[in-house]
Amino acid sequence: MGSLQLLVVILCGMIAMLDGFDVQSIAFVAPVLTEEWDIAAGSFGPIFGAGLFGLMVGQLIFGPLSDRYGRRPIILFCALWFGSMTLATAFASNWNVLLALRFFTGIGLGGAMPNIIALTSEFSPARYRSTLVTIMFAGFPLGAAVGGLISSQMIPAFGWQSVFYLGGIVPLLLLIPLVFLLPESAQQLARSGADPSRIRKLLVRVNPGSPPARDSQFTIAEKPVEGFSLIALLRKGLAARTLLLWLIYFMSLLMVYFLMSWLPSILRESGMPLDQAIIGAVALHIGGAIGGVLLGWLCDRYNPFIVLSCGFLIAGGCIALVGPTIGIPVFLMALVFTAGFAIVGGLTATLPIATGIYSSSVRASGVGAALAIGRIGSIVGPVAGGYLISTQWPLSAMFGVAALPAIVACLAILALMLVIARSRTTDA
Repeated sequence: MGSLQLLVVILCGMIAMLDGFDVQSIAFVAPVLTEEWDIAAGSFGPIFGAGLFGLMVGQLIFGPLSDRYGRRPIILFCALWFGSMTLATAFASNWNVLLALRFFTGIGLGGAMPNIIALTSEFSPARYRSTLVTIMFAGFPLGAAVGGLISSQMIPAFGWQSVFYLGGIVPLLLLIPLVFLLPESAQQLARSGADPSRIRKLLVRVNPGSPPARDSQFTIAEKPVEGFSLIALLRKGLAARTLLLWLIYFMSLLMVYFLMSWLPSILRESGMPLDQAIIGAVALHIGGAIGGVLLGWLCDRYNPFIVLSCGFLIAGGCIALVGPTIGIPVFLMALVFTAGFAIVGGLTATLPIATGIYSSSVRASGVGAALAIGRIGSIVGPVAGGYLISTQWPLSAMFGVAALPAIVACLAILALMLVIARSRTTDA
């Protein structure tokens, strides 16, 4: 583990933080816009869904493009894209414009995610991979948490537009160090037939104490995947693990985005002041940031499938108890924090598993497809939440239903463990 790997983790972690801030930003301003534009709270369900649908589109498009053209150029383009679209959102004047801008912002946000995950994984030493990937992606819930704290102060002082000014300008400024400092992975360079001297210079930076010979040629020591990468994910040998991974992400993101999107508004409707309602969402993200790092550390030392299945069970129990404890702020915040620790942290800790079950030739496609399918769950969660709120479901019943996907995710990750173990036995 050298300085170059640390630099990659930091830069990708900063992008993840901005991703988290921008994805969550609309939930921070929703309670304000419902009053300012005189619209029902439930009408924000399609707006939440539009941003998440954009995320899905971006992940499906830019994962395969990255596997073909490289992680670095796609990351740079996506940062430029979502920074510009977020900045434009500050000028939205009505529901329709906001809906369109959230969709286009989501495309850039979604395109960045699988590529920062793949790049971090490809620069990480194998024995630290889970820990480093989860530390990097802990920036996502951390960015949402920091954004919540900042938004709770900025919105009353400067208006809801200030959240999008900040969320747009910072990614555009980050592009400057990214252009000069973010490297391409050696695996991607070797697979694309880059000049061996360029690969050698990169590997010298990775490990100065053991430089390759000057006349070295570089190849990828893995079986190539034939055909279009997204279709290849569903062929024999990868189909079962791909479908189970998709199910895990679908269920996990359904729960996460239901909470991320509606928790501030639900708490506000229950009588909490706006700043306290936002702090409720912050507790979810702080728990997720801490949980991602600690669960990643545990996954490097113990069976990761057992660790994560236990986490999903704990998350389900905590989510089910949120409804009955709305009137008890201290207990409620503890439950939300623990739910974030287990479900958001567990989702983050699943990323190294996702990168590990695919070869580098389809790694970004595999992770991107899993996240994209998960986005269907992230769209269903907020939209279904809007429907349940509009039909005045009791909060205890609403959160009880929201906890059920945790059980499904727990069973799916145990099934994935068996599929991978069986394939290793067959290969042996």
